[in-house]
Amino acid sequence: MTVDAAAREWDAVVVGAGVVGLAVAAVLARSRRVLVVERHATFALETSAHNSGVVHAGLYYATGSWKHRLCIAGNAALYAWCAAHGVGARQTGKLVVAVDASELDALEGVCVQAAANAVPGVRRLAGAEARALEPAVPAVAALLSERSGIVDAAGFARSLAASAQEGGAWFAYRHELCAGARVAGGFALELRDADGATTELRSAAVVNCAGHGAPAVAAALGYPLDGGAARHAGGPAVPRLRQRVNRGRYYDVVTTAVARSVGRLVYPVPRHDLGGLGVHLTIDLDGGLHLGPDATWLADGAPLDYRADDASRAAFLASAQRLLPGLRDADIAPGQVGYRPKLDGPGEPPADFLIWDDAGYVHLGGIESPGLTACLPLADEVAARLR
Repeated sequence: MTVDAAAREWDAVVVGAGVVGLAVAAVLARSRRVLVVERHATFALETSAHNSGVVHAGLYYATGSWKHRLCIAGNAALYAWCAAHGVGARQTGKLVVAVDASELDALEGVCVQAAANAVPGVRRLAGAEARALEPAVPAVAALLSERSGIVDAAGFARSLAASAQEGGAWFAYRHELCAGARVAGGFALELRDADGATTELRSAAVVNCAGHGAPAVAAALGYPLDGGAARHAGGPAVPRLRQRVNRGRYYDVVTTAVARSVGRLVYPVPRHDLGGLGVHLTIDLDGGLHLGPDATWLADGAPLDYRADDASRAAFLASAQRLLPGLRDADIAPGQVGYRPKLDGPGEPPADFLIWDDAGYVHLGGIESPGLTACLPLADEVAARLR
């Protein structure tokens, strides 16, 4: 759309049209006049389009954290949504495996955390039980998560966008929020389009779902990225809003027989110190098998380059072969590249989602995995804060 003089007053402006922004727009549009601002030509082109499409069950996250609570709720909500809207999704199950005795303690740690999180459908397997499920994987023990699965992420995003539009939400593609200030009744905002032209509008609320761009949006509204005192009388202190970026590369298994040798998600015991869960085996709804992602920290301000490269092929293959020894170099080809917006940094413990609100402004920071799984209850939480 073109933001013209007839569309200058809004109940809520949602910045970012990834799955989280789309879910927020779909919920808010049921009772509000909503504008979604997206800098790209359409929705879900960044983090939402460059991930493994895994539906997580809530195994790893700190008990009581947003990631834990929203993932548990989101797992059930996502499957129900997909069934109701004709979106492809399947509870494939997931094995978290120890491939040698040195990993048994770490696997036990996952089992203890899953129990503390009351994750449904989880049980410990001996090596023979795990190998009976996945004969190609040399597990000495495993955890089975029955509610983990996969979803057509692109189809899910389309269904959320359609729901938002059916509720009356408007979409301003190729627009960015470049400035804003508090005024009576909400916010005065300035948008800039791809040609550099600016448009002014007002909104009672602003929801920052901009993913990697969330800190820039917060700064445009006058919030200090390193945190600080409240910005107005009676307001809350500002948390740290800066983010880091962690790149994840994938490989595709191009040999059909090898791809069909795995029937469910297979993960190693996690290595959170590396910025992710480690290279794992992911299947898709079409029967394909994918490896990844790895984890590489980017320097601050580095561009997000989504082109695939083959620079770390040998190291990547070696990691994947621990889970699938029959894999050979000729079986793989470079796949997609994705980027995680993170609130933690190298060597730091995993950070929780940041959900922070300030008198009509809601900031969603560090929405990495399990953001796809969690987006529906996360949208409900945003709506509750704006009520």
